[in-house]
Amino acid sequence: YSVRLLDDGLAVGSAGNMSVRAGDEVLITPSGIAYREMGTADICAVALDGTVLSAPAEPSSETPMHLAVYAATQAGAVVHTHSPEVIALSAVSDELPAIHYAITGLGGPVRVAGYTRFGSDGLASAAVAALEGRRAAILQNHGAICYGATLAEAYDRALLLEWLAHVHRLACARGTPRIL
Repeated sequence: YSVRLLDDGLAVGSAGNMSVRAGDEVLITPSGIAYREMGTADICAVALDGTVLSAPAEPSSETPMHLAVYAATQAGAVVHTHSPEVIALSAVSDELPAIHYAITGLGGPVRVAGYTRFGSDGLASAAVAALEGRRAAILQNHGAICYGATLAEAYDRALLLEWLAHVHRLACARGTPRIL
């Protein structure tokens, strides 16, 4: 899935990250390792309280945000992207409206959390607040965070969010979109 982030245009280089909950542990991608160079031996294990259990490399700088999502939801996996359509939308809007019925897969219109520095507890709190009642949130001038029961489900939601942001941009280019 990490390589798919690149191939699907949801991130570049080592941007973005993903994690999977395994009981009382979270397996999370490391910080600063390019996805095409990353192997299973590079994945970090962190306890739900943030204690590093195994870290062949530095755990993702967004570990606090992932842990906050696990604490606030029933997530089995979390995907954080830096996708261009979502970032562009976040720079000019407070919400991705219901442009298409598929947005129900994300829980409804997707909120944009106000800008907060990456890797911070403030970002973790803002993301969790924006996720309330939703399965995806947009992080202003930063990216997106989606969760699901499995990594496949969380990843599919990240793809859906990027597609919906793209459809919204296309509709706005043609006029005022009709929102559901």
